[in-house]
Amino acid sequence: MQLDKGIQMLQVSSNIMGQTESIHPTLMWDEDNMILVDTAYPGQLSLLHEAILSTGLNLHNLTSIIITHQDLDHIGSLADIIQASSSPVQVFASSIEKPYIQGDKQLIKLTPEAIAQAVSSMPESVPVEWRDAFRRTLENPPKAAVNSTIAAGEELPFCGGIVAINTAGHTPGHLSFYHKTSQTLIAGDALNVVSGELQGPDPLYCHDFNMAKESLKNLLPYDIKKVVCFHGGLYEGNCHQRISEICES
Repeated sequence: MQLDKGIQMLQVSSNIMGQTESIHPTLMWDEDNMILVDTAYPGQLSLLHEAILSTGLNLHNLTSIIITHQDLDHIGSLADIIQASSSPVQVFASSIEKPYIQGDKQLIKLTPEAIAQAVSSMPESVPVEWRDAFRRTLENPPKAAVNSTIAAGEELPFCGGIVAINTAGHTPGHLSFYHKTSQTLIAGDALNVVSGELQGPDPLYCHDFNMAKESLKNLLPYDIKKVVCFHGGLYEGNCHQRISEICES
């Protein structure tokens, strides 16, 4: 879905553990740059490529990738994209998230207990070899180098300006991004859209829920007309009012 000139919300859908799940990376571009925000699950390179081709652009022409945070559905195809690209790709993330994305530290939510629970929750019909492959992916998640760190408040001089905003809490170094020319917030997992309504972070998936909710106040100074949530997609209501309500609830 094209949101404005030079920015498109992608949709990547697949069957995960018996249910269809859709996620929404964001693509931005100008005459010299093509930037992808978040990279989908491991093994979804072809689906991501198809989503980008549908916009008339090509995955192989990416110049930069921005990672909002370390979770597997956001970094899963990062290494595959870099390998498939026809030229070097600049990878941005916060300095806090960088060691997790690079594999210097284990992803914070993939504890042995969490991995065991995830594997045990798979349907009994899943073949043993698939179950084992799933466990191996969780125990040894894909990793890739982050060659540029970005701090909250910093503006990337691409595509009319992309401002990093501190929305820590879902993970310790989670960043959201504000695309200035379209007044679009790329929220990562700081916010969610559920049944068409903008909702706050889900406490079940937050490293620190209180921090995640408190950090949403950092969004209020921005004139946001659209919100892209990785889970749930696009929200176009009164964004400022709705975010204020979430902060106060």
